[in-house]
Amino acid sequence: MLTLTRPLVFFDLETTGLDKETDRIVQIAMVKLMPGLVLGDRLAMRINPGMAIPESSTLIHGISDTMVATAPPFTEVAGQVYDFLFGCDVGGFNSNAFDVPFLFNELLRAGIRWESSLFKMVDAGNLFKIREPRTLTAAVQHYCHRAMQNAHDAEVDILETVNVFVAQLYRYPDLPDTIEELARYTNYGKRVADLSGKFVYDEQDQLRYNFGKHRGELVSDHLDFAAWMYRKADFPTDTNAILADLLGLYEY
Repeated sequence: MLTLTRPLVFFDLETTGLDKETDRIVQIAMVKLMPGLVLGDRLAMRINPGMAIPESSTLIHGISDTMVATAPPFTEVAGQVYDFLFGCDVGGFNSNAFDVPFLFNELLRAGIRWESSLFKMVDAGNLFKIREPRTLTAAVQHYCHRAMQNAHDAEVDILETVNVFVAQLYRYPDLPDTIEELARYTNYGKRVADLSGKFVYDEQDQLRYNFGKHRGELVSDHLDFAAWMYRKADFPTDTNAILADLLGLYEY
C-alpha cells in the first residue's frame, strides 16, 4: 500500500479549450489527500478567463461567459492556488498531459514559477488506462460500483478521481509503495522532463525533443538546437535547467 509522507493535492480544471498555452481556466477544484489516505482541505472556484468561452466548451462543462462574468481573473487567485499546492505532491485524472502543464502555464503568466523539481505527479487516469482502459465515468462504475453523477463539474470530477485513486490502491496491492515510484508508473514508466513539454524522456531514459523540427529525435543528436534554445532565453525555468545541464556536458 502506498505510504504518503506529505499531502497529495488532486486537482481538476475546466477550461476554454484544450490548448495549454492559449486557452484559459474557467474553474479549478483541488482537494488534499493526506497521509493515511484521508481527505483534507479543499479549494474550488470559478475563474474569469478574460476571453470568450467557446460554445463547444460550454457544452462540455456547462460554464458560460455569464457564469464567470463576476469571477476573479486567475492573476488575483494565483497566490492562493500556489499556497494550496506548496509542499505537496500533485495528482489528477489525465493530469500529467493536461491539468498540470495547463496550470503551470497559468501560474507562469501570473508571475509564479511552479518548479517541477519540488513535487511528484501521480496520474490516476494513466493508472486506470494502464490497468483498465476506460473513462472517468467508467472508472467510478468499475472501482466504486456506482454511477457517476454530474460529470464535467470540476469539483465532482476531482472528488470522484480521489475515490477512484484510493480504490485503485486497494485493488492493486502490487503497485509501487512510494510516491516517486508511483509517479513514474503512472507516467507509463517514463520520467517527466519539463512541465511545458519541450522535452520528453523515452523508455530508455533518453531525452528527446517534443517540439520543432527535431520533434521525436534525440537531443544528443542535435545539440546545436539545444544551444539555440538556451541562447533564446525565453523558456520556462525547468526547461532552461535541462538546457544548462545539457550544454555543460558538451563542448561546442
